[in-house]
Amino acid sequence: MSSKIRRKTSEKLKVRMKRRSRIRARVAGTADRPRLSIFRSNRNLFVQLIDDVSATTVLAASSLDDDFSSKSGTNIEGAKSLGALVAKRALAKKIDKVVFDRSGYLYHGRVKALADAAREGGLQF
Repeated sequence: MSSKIRRKTSEKLKVRMKRRSRIRARVAGTADRPRLSIFRSNRNLFVQLIDDVSATTVLAASSLDDDFSSKSGTNIEGAKSLGALVAKRALAKKIDKVVFDRSGYLYHGRVKALADAAREGGLQF
């Protein structure tokens, strides 16, 4: 039974990585318009603004940060507050336009909530 579960998990990961590579083939960040990349774990969310031209991370935020207001980073409310935090930090660095990279995750649930909150916070996708 455990090998069946493991096989199913590895298949899901393979499908997500395939989707991710298709997205990354088209999406690239610049200094003027960095790439907003999301990583979603079971417990937390991690967001980075990345300049792919110089291969640097411009800004990073996660649900583990001290500035993060929500106690739970796993739910939709936590994703909304993280999106607002990212938008606030980006606007403080005079970044108002970004390219959204969902990293192969479906645009649903936490990913959608984070993106919508970032848009409401002032970022343009």
